[in-house]
Amino acid sequence: MTKSNMSVTATAAGEKKGITRKAVLVLAALSVGYLLLSYLLVGFKTDQLVLVGLVNLLYFLTPITRKFITGFSIFIVFWILYDYMKAFPNYWFNPVHIESLYMAEKAWFGVESGGAILTPNEFWLQHSHPFLDVMSGAFYLTWIPVPIGFAFFWFFRNRRQFIYFLLTFLLVNLLGFVVYYLYPAAPPWYVQLHGFDFIAKTPGNTAGLSRFDGFFGITIFNALYAKGSNVFAAMPSLHSAYPLIVLYYALRNNLSIAAKVVFGIVTVGIWFAAVYTSHHYVLDVLAGITCATTGILLFNWLINQDTALSRAVERLVAAVR
Repeated sequence: MTKSNMSVTATAAGEKKGITRKAVLVLAALSVGYLLLSYLLVGFKTDQLVLVGLVNLLYFLTPITRKFITGFSIFIVFWILYDYMKAFPNYWFNPVHIESLYMAEKAWFGVESGGAILTPNEFWLQHSHPFLDVMSGAFYLTWIPVPIGFAFFWFFRNRRQFIYFLLTFLLVNLLGFVVYYLYPAAPPWYVQLHGFDFIAKTPGNTAGLSRFDGFFGITIFNALYAKGSNVFAAMPSLHSAYPLIVLYYALRNNLSIAAKVVFGIVTVGIWFAAVYTSHHYVLDVLAGITCATTGILLFNWLINQDTALSRAVERLVAAVR
């Protein structure tokens, strides 16, 4: 056996040893536990089997995919928590803000039109245009693909930034979820359809994004919003927070001018689309921006403290290198 072959064999043996019996048992327990808990809380869905199958496949496939899914589990935690919100509607815990938020939006950002004061959503509802419909829909389709693609980029570019980005993303979402439960809020389209009366279990609605579906003769947004976790979680707009996190990490790590410009356009585009399509008030967007900013600052502060948490982050960084 040649020296190079011996090296390859040793490496392969080392990687096999890296998957301990304990790791196999833990992953199996997590997989079964997730499926059982999901069944109890939100019911069985094929998406759950796909997620479990994909996680197990990537963990056992190769060393590089194992490292990726270990870090990417941070994003999976967010996705699971978001899904489980369906089991605990926020309106169980606090009253839903409908009229008060609408009136605050009109007071702060009202637009005079035809002798009346309209919210920006109402103004754009009266002045919609096919170009803006398509543009807004295209921007809104990026809210998950862009962060996921950005995470892939950092995994191959810089593993530390990969973990930092995903942890910041998770922290911002956790902050947003807390506000969802402290301040349940109806989106603008809800007022347009139902007025100021509270109707529990109101299904999701595509609102202005239906014009994008109609333009292309598809049902992509209808399918997406049918899976929404909670209609009364408009404040803050996490759609508006996600691209800002991406833009921050692009600026922080001094990516190319082209990347910064693209991410900047996507960020502003999603902010506009959120209001144009009646999914969020301007106040919701500002709250999303505040949530992202707070999460970024808080994460940066936390990792610079000598605590068990910062040391755990370092161990996670080491695990994916």
